[in-house]
Amino acid sequence: MEKSKSLHIVMFPWLAMGHFIPFFRLSKLLALKGHKISFISTPRNLSKLPKIPPNLSSQITLISFSLPTVPNLPSLAESSMDITHNQQQPLKHALDLLQPQLASFLQSSKPDWIIYDYASHWLPSVAAQLGISRAFFAVFTAACLSFMGSPSTLIGGGDDGDNARSTAEDFTKIPNWVPFESNLAYRLHEITKYIERTDEDNFGPPDTVRFGVTIQQSDVVIVRSSTEFELDWFNLLDELYEKPVIPVGFLPPILEESDEIQDDEKWVAVKTWLNKQRVNSVVYVAMGTEVHLSKEELSELAIGLEKSGLPFIWVLKNSPGTGESELDMLPNGFKERVKGRGFLYLGWVPQVKILSQESIGGFLTHCGWNSVIEALGLGRVLIMLPMLNDQGLNARLLNEKKVGLEIPRNELDGWFTSEAVAESV
Repeated sequence: MEKSKSLHIVMFPWLAMGHFIPFFRLSKLLALKGHKISFISTPRNLSKLPKIPPNLSSQITLISFSLPTVPNLPSLAESSMDITHNQQQPLKHALDLLQPQLASFLQSSKPDWIIYDYASHWLPSVAAQLGISRAFFAVFTAACLSFMGSPSTLIGGGDDGDNARSTAEDFTKIPNWVPFESNLAYRLHEITKYIERTDEDNFGPPDTVRFGVTIQQSDVVIVRSSTEFELDWFNLLDELYEKPVIPVGFLPPILEESDEIQDDEKWVAVKTWLNKQRVNSVVYVAMGTEVHLSKEELSELAIGLEKSGLPFIWVLKNSPGTGESELDMLPNGFKERVKGRGFLYLGWVPQVKILSQESIGGFLTHCGWNSVIEALGLGRVLIMLPMLNDQGLNARLLNEKKVGLEIPRNELDGWFTSEAVAESV
C-alpha cells in the first residue's frame, strides 16, 4: 500500500489556555501520523505548553509572533487568563494585528493545511488566496455550535428573519432550527454581558460574525467531540454548515504528559493531603483560568463548602488588574474554621493529576469543556456552576446526559446561595 503523503500543517489557536491545550493535543496526534506541524502563538503562551515529547521534536516546530500593543490591553497580557472579561475585545484587536506576520509566514512556508480558531475570521481568505486548505477547529460541543446557528444566522445577527437574535432574551430560547426535544439555551445572566458592548469594545466584529465567517470560509469543520456522545447535534450541524463536519473525539489529556512537576513541593503537599482522605470523599473546586468571582460570590461558595461538611480542595487565583488574590477575599475566619478539612491552593495546579487521585469524588466546576473532558474521563461527578462563554450550554447538555448537577441560581442575575452550594455538593 502506498504510504500516505506527509503534510505540512499550521496550527493557529485563539489566545486562551482552553484552546491551546486541544490544539496542541491534536498537533501531537497529527505529528504521530508523520505530518509536520508549525504551531504558532505568542512567546508567553508557547512557554506555557507542555514539553514536546522527544519522539515528536523533529515533527513539531513552535513559531513565536510578538503580540502587537493595543490600547486597554495590559502590557504583558497575551492570553485570556491575563485579563478581565471586559478586556477580551482589545485582546482580539491585538490578534487581528497579527494578520501581516501570519500572511508573510504562510507565503514563505507554503503549508498544505492551516487549522485555525474562531477569532481569526480574516485568516481563511488569506489562506484561500495562497491555495492553502482550511480547517476550522471548534473546541466546543456540537450542541453549542448548533445552538449558535448557521453561518448566515451568525453573520446576519439581527437581520436574519425568523432566526433573528438581537436581545439577550433571544438567546434564552431553544432555537427554532433544533428539530428534537432539548433544554439547551442560555440563562439570562449568562448572556447579558455579551449583548452589552461598550464603546471601548468596538474593535472589529462581534464574536458571532467571527464564528460565522470562519465557518463559512473553511473547507472542513473539526469538532472536539464525538457522535457517540451527541449524534443528534452532529446531524443538525451537518445540515446547518453544509460542509464536512469531522468529530475528532474528546482529545483527553495523557496523564504522563500533563506536567513535569512530580517532585514540586506544592504538588507533594497536595498529594500527601489527598492520600489521607477516604476514597471518593473529596470535592475538587476549580473555576478555570478565565472565571473571576466577585467577593460576594466567593463568600457564598466558601460558606457553602463549609456547610457541606465534606473535605474539599479549592484552587484559588489572583485577580487580573488588582493586587488582590481570591485567597485574600475569603470570609473572615473561614480558613481557620475549615483547617484540616479544606485545602486551599493558590496558583496554577496540575488538574489532571488531582482528578486522577482516588480520594476525589466530585468536581465543582465552571463547565469549561477542557475541565469537563478531564473530569468525565476520570469518572468524577460534576457539580456545575457555569459563568462564561459556552459554559451554560455545556451545563444544560451535561444535565440532559445525567452526568452532572447544576447549582440552582437566580436566572436573571445568576445569584446563588451558600445553601444551594451545600445541598448540591
